[in-house]
Amino acid sequence: MTTLDDLFSDQGPLAQAIPGYRSRTQQVEMAQAVAKAIRDKTPLIAEAGTGTGKTYAYLVPALTSGGKVIISTGTKTLQDQLFHRDLPKVREALKVPVTIALLKGRANYVCAYHLEQALADGRFARKEDIAHLHAIQRFAATSHNGDKSSCSNVPETSPAWNHAVSTRDNCLGSDCAHYQDCFVMKARREALEADVVVVNHHLFFADVWLKDEGAGELLPKCNTVIFDEAHQLPEVASLFFGETVASGALLELARDSRAEALAAAKDFVHLPAAALALDKAVRDLRLSFGMESWRAPQHQLLEKLEVLDAIDHLTESLNALAELLADQAERSEGLENCRRRAIEQLAVLRRWQTGLPLRNAGAPVVAEVPPLLSAEDEAAAPTADAKPARPVAVESVHWLEVSSHGFQLHITPLDIARLFSRQLHSERAWIFTSATLAVNGDFKHYAHEMGLWEADQAAWESPFDYKQQALLYVPQGLPDPNSRDYTAAVVEAALPLIRDAEGHAFLLFTSLRAMREAYDLLNARLPGMGLKYPLLLQGEGTRTELLDRFRSQPNAILVASQTFWEGIDVKGDQLRLVVIDKLPFAAPDDPVLAARIDKLKQAGRNAFFEYQLPRAVITLKQGAGRLIRDEHDQGVLMIADPRLIDKPYGKQVWKALPNMLRTREAAVATRFFQRMRARTQPETAD
Repeated sequence: MTTLDDLFSDQGPLAQAIPGYRSRTQQVEMAQAVAKAIRDKTPLIAEAGTGTGKTYAYLVPALTSGGKVIISTGTKTLQDQLFHRDLPKVREALKVPVTIALLKGRANYVCAYHLEQALADGRFARKEDIAHLHAIQRFAATSHNGDKSSCSNVPETSPAWNHAVSTRDNCLGSDCAHYQDCFVMKARREALEADVVVVNHHLFFADVWLKDEGAGELLPKCNTVIFDEAHQLPEVASLFFGETVASGALLELARDSRAEALAAAKDFVHLPAAALALDKAVRDLRLSFGMESWRAPQHQLLEKLEVLDAIDHLTESLNALAELLADQAERSEGLENCRRRAIEQLAVLRRWQTGLPLRNAGAPVVAEVPPLLSAEDEAAAPTADAKPARPVAVESVHWLEVSSHGFQLHITPLDIARLFSRQLHSERAWIFTSATLAVNGDFKHYAHEMGLWEADQAAWESPFDYKQQALLYVPQGLPDPNSRDYTAAVVEAALPLIRDAEGHAFLLFTSLRAMREAYDLLNARLPGMGLKYPLLLQGEGTRTELLDRFRSQPNAILVASQTFWEGIDVKGDQLRLVVIDKLPFAAPDDPVLAARIDKLKQAGRNAFFEYQLPRAVITLKQGAGRLIRDEHDQGVLMIADPRLIDKPYGKQVWKALPNMLRTREAAVATRFFQRMRARTQPETAD
């Protein structure tokens, strides 16, 4: 019988089929731990340092287990990489007859119904949007999967896509005339038939776990669930277990209600008027919040009478639309769908509003749902095709988030551990893996946050020789990180390293404000130093576009915020320097963080050491992990924050990082770069 040791050996099938493959002790040990969890149907938390080969370590036992497997990744990019590159390689090497499927959220697939409606409506502000819609129509007519990432003629950022795809709210389900040919349902049928299904975390929680139509059957048939990049799960799960009313969803409801009314109830003039009234109420509420982007707990609105009036007006407008939709719903599937959505949105909005009369600032709100419309309507709401309601935590924080384009009203649970653990079933294995789950080998923070108290735990360090490959530099003399001139001091400390590294740098900041300030300072300072390096800024293109430009332009410098702290893989000499401005503690204005801290303090616990510090360490490990991506990479990691040295907890932080050489002397960093250049320069003949 072939063992895992045989499969991973230097003479095994992986080595024979995959160029450059080498057996690693850490990889084999992790594969054995995953195989045991699959065999015993138990949960496993597995941290695997960069270079361990964790993807193959879970793929090999998963593909040879003989059961159905769901693999969930952190992003769609990693999802595509796993499906198109890693899975086919391992399957071919092992010669196992498993079928695989890729499943994305419904907004990634062309919707024939909504595309048809949009083309018939034809009301667009730009000719370019109409041209894009026709291009999408031509693509849909020939595509076998309708995946918009394959539609090269239309950018994924085009507004036309908003009119050519469905959402969980506006999908007509089995009532749709295009149901049999639906790209979403086709992808879900293929996923049901496949042995291995690749999803992402948001899709897993929103559709697979919530049992959305066609996707909810996946989990009951599954033997193993593997979460890669599992450090992201606490945040994603908080969104899932909470509820949100978003301005975008309300505007979409108003738009769809008006379009459906004009198509199926032209004689009922009150319905389009009510839809326009809801549209105006949403926009008026956004204006009442002011021009700035901000977030705050709900109780901070108690003195803002204009905002409270606007919220009440929004509720009245949504209720009025829901009543009119209920009156006309039987005239079309589209109107019935809008009626259901209006009732669901109104229910969440009223749950969110329950906290407004309470003036005990900062206290968690226990939401009680007031009656909706009428007893008859409420009884009729859960139709056969209606989506199940999201679970609402008893103890939650009600808060709001305002951006330049809209707003979101949130109900977020303060503790997801019991909610999550309650969903885990013993008939399958649950694998949670990432390069960053533990703090100095201790998984207590992650296990308690996710409710994985009984899970097996294991960690494998990176096989890289960090003492030879990397230097951790903490500059001397920097001011307090909260001081006004701190970002300028960080840039001044980084400039000599940027010069010594000849560009090839990531500068990662913990806030967008600091990122933009640093970019402006570098723009002003680099020419005076005679350094004509390409300077890239997050937001000047998509993440993929910026990475392509960084990789292709010699001496490039990328200035970014936390979007680039993880999921970025730049191997080789193109990245030599990573600068991190501050320890990434969560922003103090985060209402959820503030409420969770208060809850821990009320329980007599130390919120900083039990919650804030472990989260910051895990995030810092992600950012630091951008530097060394393979055994040949070399570089300097500069962490500017003096708290790493000055504060008693600083030692806990730097001990959690890879075991690099450490220095506070700029000259040592300069010599490190000099040795790097000496190693990489080719020898010349005398």
